[in-house]
Amino acid sequence: MSDHTVLHVKGRVLVGPDDARDELWVVGGRISYERPAGARDVRTVQGWALPGLVDAHCHVGLDTHGPVADDVSEKQALTDREAGTLLIRDAGSPSDTRWIDDRDDLPKIIRAGRHIARTRRYIRNFAWEIEPDDLVAYVAQEARRGDGWVKLVGDWIDRGTGDLSACWPRDAVEAAIAEAHRLGARVTAHCFAEDSLRDLVEAGIDCVEHATGLTEETIPLFASRGVAIVPTLVNIATFPLLAAGAEAKYPRWSDHMRRLHERRYDTVRAAYDAGIPVYVGTDAGGSLAHGLVAGEVAELVTAGIPPVEALSATAWGARAWLGRPGLEEGAPADLVVYDGDPRADVRVLADPRRIVLNGRVVG
Repeated sequence: MSDHTVLHVKGRVLVGPDDARDELWVVGGRISYERPAGARDVRTVQGWALPGLVDAHCHVGLDTHGPVADDVSEKQALTDREAGTLLIRDAGSPSDTRWIDDRDDLPKIIRAGRHIARTRRYIRNFAWEIEPDDLVAYVAQEARRGDGWVKLVGDWIDRGTGDLSACWPRDAVEAAIAEAHRLGARVTAHCFAEDSLRDLVEAGIDCVEHATGLTEETIPLFASRGVAIVPTLVNIATFPLLAAGAEAKYPRWSDHMRRLHERRYDTVRAAYDAGIPVYVGTDAGGSLAHGLVAGEVAELVTAGIPPVEALSATAWGARAWLGRPGLEEGAPADLVVYDGDPRADVRVLADPRRIVLNGRVVG
């Protein structure tokens, strides 16, 4: 497909959940709803078109051991692209992936810098590991390095107690979140358990990852403050295996993880019912494979979120939340075409017919 080719997408173009149009045109890499005059070299794609999917919790440049080489990062990004993920919020990576921004065939990335964790309270080689007195300085550093987000590790196993516990004192997170906001960055945090959530939300956090520890007491707090969650249910599915592996050494932690897993669907549905914004994220890149966005949408539906709302959590709603366009006039042509209506059955997302990135058919 040359730079002069005009792409014509016909069928149903899902500009919004209730806004389906018959066609769009791609000219110079951008979307138009007017047929270009004198177009000669036209390629037609037919089907149901959605904005490029969003994975709002993904780690490009990371595997189980830490940072990876650029060729591995490239394979990760390509795997996500082939699944229809064309916009990634990278929720923490120790690798410099800025070179991806120069590639018009790879997904667009919104970075949160590198994770910020408490000393010896996270996975080795993933994060900056610091003490509370340094938290403000490191948050400022990552706010300047990232693309408008900073990622904290809000809780992790405390080997002294043998269970999950909060990583940061209240005054430290209040000062750190205030500094991030002063620098124009939003803050999110990894949280599995219950006890870190109130302090983080009352300190002004913008989002919580996983959020398996939400309770009847904290759900209204999230809702009233408008704090979003990214449940990463395809990752939470691994909790029983993790618990079994640590049973002998950390029985309290293992039991806690199993309980969080058992109520995962109820937790997500209760959050949604309370009005908490819920977005799609897979947590790919640590121990989890890339390209699982369709599976995560299906998991949200299993949890009881209506299909169109689960779809919005990876399409229209997710893009608006991240401040990126969808299929508006003049927007970059990042879209995915399917054989069926994904609003009727989200399982359609698992089999993209065509992927268009920056106006080009790729993959």
